Amino acid sequence: MGLQISPPKMDPLLKMMTNQTEVEEVRDAVLVTDGDSDIGQMVILSLIVKKTRVKALVKDKRAALEAFGTYVESMAGDASDKPFLRRALRGVRTIICPNEGFLSNVGGLNGVQHVIFLSQLSAYKGAGGIQALMKSNARKLAEQDELMLIASGIPYTIIKAGLLESTPGGGQGFSFEEGSSERRNLSKEDAAFICVEAIDAVPQRGFIFEVANGDEKVSDWQERLARLMEKAEQQLQ
Repeated sequence: MGLQISPPKMDPLLKMMTNQTEVEEVRDAVLVTDGDSDIGQMVILSLIVKKTRVKALVKDKRAALEAFGTYVESMAGDASDKPFLRRALRGVRTIICPNEGFLSNVGGLNGVQHVIFLSQLSAYKGAGGIQALMKSNARKLAEQDELMLIASGIPYTIIKAGLLESTPGGGQGFSFEEGSSERRNLSKEDAAFICVEAIDAVPQRGFIFEVANGDEKVSDWQERLARLMEKAEQQLQ
């Protein structure tokens, strides 16, 4: 009989650490929903400039590849499909929802540490006549998304934006006053920029603020968001 050599036994502690490393995943990506939309693409471009790892939900992967190359991991599929959603959320720390409809369409967001929702609910409520009729479905989705997000238990930021318009960003000031999102507009470029700035302003539970273009100049967004968050917390007490 030949000599049989048993494979070396792995130290139990090392084995446990190895298994744990395999199970745990690095969550360093930002997932952008509705990446085909104008505002979604602006958010993605702002993230690329910041050298952030970006994942995006899109309808046309080929068009996304032509637009962003390998800077973005684009995924096409049904977010209500659990296996697809698990793949989409792999490695994701933060989700940015630039449009309504995603949050009320998914079952759970396991592992996500922060969700940022750009909501136009206030703008939809302020619309009248034919505009209100045209936006009735979007308003319903925005309401559902806000309620789902608040009930999720995940730290969230709801940016109640003024009616989004296709005007250049960076040149106007801002208004954070109550009711400003119903009365005023907001540049899509500015809205995308604010979504990206909100990534680093993670609340303990939830953070809701209004913003539209106005007269206030903001030089330090992290400081301005911190003050808005402090004000929101005081109002809850």
